[in-house]
Amino acid sequence: MENLKQDIQFFEEALKEYKFPNTPRGLFEPVEYLLGIGGKRIRPVLLLAATRLAKGDMNKAIPAALAVELFHNFSLMHDDIMDEALVRRGKKTVHEEYDTNTAILSGDVMLIYAYKLLLDLPDDIIVMANRVFTKMAEEVCVGQQMDMDFETADDVEIMDYLKMIELKTSVLIGASLQLGGIIAGLDESDAFHLYEYGKNIGIAFQIQDDLLDTFGNAETFGKKIGGDILNNKKTYLYLKSMQLLEAQDAIQLKTLFSEYTPNEDQKIAEVKQLFKAANVKVYADELKNEYKALASSHLQAIKTFDTEARAYFQEFSDYLVKRNL
Repeated sequence: MENLKQDIQFFEEALKEYKFPNTPRGLFEPVEYLLGIGGKRIRPVLLLAATRLAKGDMNKAIPAALAVELFHNFSLMHDDIMDEALVRRGKKTVHEEYDTNTAILSGDVMLIYAYKLLLDLPDDIIVMANRVFTKMAEEVCVGQQMDMDFETADDVEIMDYLKMIELKTSVLIGASLQLGGIIAGLDESDAFHLYEYGKNIGIAFQIQDDLLDTFGNAETFGKKIGGDILNNKKTYLYLKSMQLLEAQDAIQLKTLFSEYTPNEDQKIAEVKQLFKAANVKVYADELKNEYKALASSHLQAIKTFDTEARAYFQEFSDYLVKRNL
């Protein structure tokens, strides 16, 4: 993991050097607050690594790496408002630390600055990079709307859920890698496989995230455990459990996801018990590994990558999908 640590450090230094305007503080301070409380930096590091391992110049990739990190945090800032989340990365969410209107506007400016950064890329790839970025941004918004719609829908299928997380989460990981490849000069075929690797490992990552949200440790996860349950999120855990449980237990689970309860801890405990009764963690792990294997097949298809490059991304894949519960 030594190369990964070096790539993270390279990006952290670039982020530290990037300065927002000093005024108005009410607009930019919340941006600096959210960026300053950490995060795994998965997307920008993947972009930089893709550039480096495809024999490109990492310094040319810095604007795009900063852009995807700003976009990711913009989406988190607004997502937390919609979910009424209290904690992000172990700290107060922006709308809790400041207020909702501030979080909306500061999120907006992060999106604008992400697009400004793309203008600093080499002239010959600006148009292509913007097309990739804009397609991704549109898809993330569609995925977010699907996620919200699912909270009150009764007819959500597992394939619907997988499409939603592909759009809401995975396309940003795929686009980050694709941008890194474009900056390094990869041909269309290799850039496609790089995107598909990222998209599929992103789905595996989100399934693991769902497991962590329900069964993880709050201190290491950085968010309240059971947030998806309290927000009635139709995750894979819920949808698969509805298929596996006996009729009476399935009715109870559906009721817990449709009725308001003032006792949040009790709701979380009851849902977790039903998930355990369905043994759904085993099915989630199996599905996660299927997407990981599909991602690996695309990784192997990238002609430009040597053994070192494939080993780096294979190690990164293991890191993403084996985070501790």
